[in-house]
Amino acid sequence: MTILRDDLLAGRAVALAGSVQSGPVRELLLAADWVRERASVEALVHDAGGAFGEGGQVALAATLEAAWSAVAAVANGALIGSGKPGKIVLIAPRAGAGPHAEAARSALENLARTLSVEWARYALTATAIWPGASTRAGEIAELVAFLLSPAGDYYSGCRFELGRD
Repeated sequence: MTILRDDLLAGRAVALAGSVQSGPVRELLLAADWVRERASVEALVHDAGGAFGEGGQVALAATLEAAWSAVAAVANGALIGSGKPGKIVLIAPRAGAGPHAEAARSALENLARTLSVEWARYALTATAIWPGASTRAGEIAELVAFLLSPAGDYYSGCRFELGRD
């Protein structure tokens, strides 16, 4: 395990969305209001694994809708209008998470790639993380911290695949 500096993300305001929320639609509406009130947010980390759960077609649609809604709320509410660089990190469902897991993973990668081009003019970067079936939460957290740090400024439109299992 890599040890990161204690102050690596000091002073950075990061919005978290996805698995950490209990009611996706209600929470996204609250998130949009919250973001508008706190325009100093510099990044969004969206964990799509919780919404995807065990997979299936309904879960796939809900996962992608939740991801786009969170990204649009934070980008339009805080990142684009700030005039400062911002970051979006999308964490896909784990490999083998169920039916349509690969479709969800590919869709989130495509969203990151598209946003990296479309929103480059606003100095926004977007990346996707693909955890493997046995990737530990700490490994994901380390990569997220790296991507949100100044060292991660050079990555946009990239997919980071952890554990090829």
